[in-house]
Amino acid sequence: MEGLNNLIIAITMGEPSGVGGEIALDAWTKRSRDSIPFFIIDNPDRLYKLAKFMGIECPIEKIETAADCKNIFRRALPVLPLTQTVESEPGKPHTTNCPAIIESIDRAIKIVKSGTAAAMVTNPISKETLYATGFEYPGHTEYLAEKAGNGNSVMMLVSKYLRVTPVTTHLSLIEALGCLNVESILYCARTIHDALRVYFDIKDPRLVISGLNPHAGEGGHLGTQEINIIRPAVERLISEGISVSGPLSADTMFHQDARIKYDAAICMYHDQALIPAKTLAFDEGVNITLGLSIIRTSPDHGTALDLAGTGRANSNSFISAVNLAGEMAKKKLRKKK
Repeated sequence: MEGLNNLIIAITMGEPSGVGGEIALDAWTKRSRDSIPFFIIDNPDRLYKLAKFMGIECPIEKIETAADCKNIFRRALPVLPLTQTVESEPGKPHTTNCPAIIESIDRAIKIVKSGTAAAMVTNPISKETLYATGFEYPGHTEYLAEKAGNGNSVMMLVSKYLRVTPVTTHLSLIEALGCLNVESILYCARTIHDALRVYFDIKDPRLVISGLNPHAGEGGHLGTQEINIIRPAVERLISEGISVSGPLSADTMFHQDARIKYDAAICMYHDQALIPAKTLAFDEGVNITLGLSIIRTSPDHGTALDLAGTGRANSNSFISAVNLAGEMAKKKLRKKK
């Protein structure tokens, strides 16, 4: 199925003891006439009980196929039932729910790859709980790269203030250093450059690349990765016609005057990128996984177990993730025509 008729979004359940269900319910109540229809792959009874418990006025309606979402979304939240059982208590993850969590992700991938839905939005998962059952991937990003890509992917955090991506993602800092090389920086930069052109209508994207060490290594006195790895990657990108500068000192890349000089920033490791992203837009930021065969976005926050069941979870990041997924899908379709 091609074209705007499949402009619906598949939502995954995420960790059922977290805030995923609550923010999905709240997002449906805030829908407008122009909202992009979405459905969630979850347990309908769980969501019904959650809505009742939270006092959220959100009718729940089962669907048999993803395509049914279009006809139901305006009057109720469409729910594609899981085959696995889900028993959840707010704030208390349990390994018994892990098969259902994975089922929700896998079915969303399959539905989007089939073309029935245009994109998927993943609710946050508890990686620690999944690890306890033998989950072998560092996180959502790496799992999706394996299931819906070629094993490689790029995480980009997006808000109205900043677009930023880490070259290495869910790794310990020592492991991240071992994975940092010229090719990994090149892959990340090329992927971001293409995404900015396709999904953000930026004809000639401007990139900046951070250093790894304090003050970008101070000419090798505080580390040589800038000289041996990052600068050669920057020179390669420039030779390919990509507008890029670096390596820059990461501690001066994210103030307001600096940010107006580039369209996206590339950092060397997870926290170097996510700290400024979450500081600037914790409640509105969106996580995009690029380099996949499908479009995937996610709220830029975790399971928020401490907020689960309190009614205080903020759905803004989830709503932004759905809206951005829809806009990306529209632009991808237009580029095909």
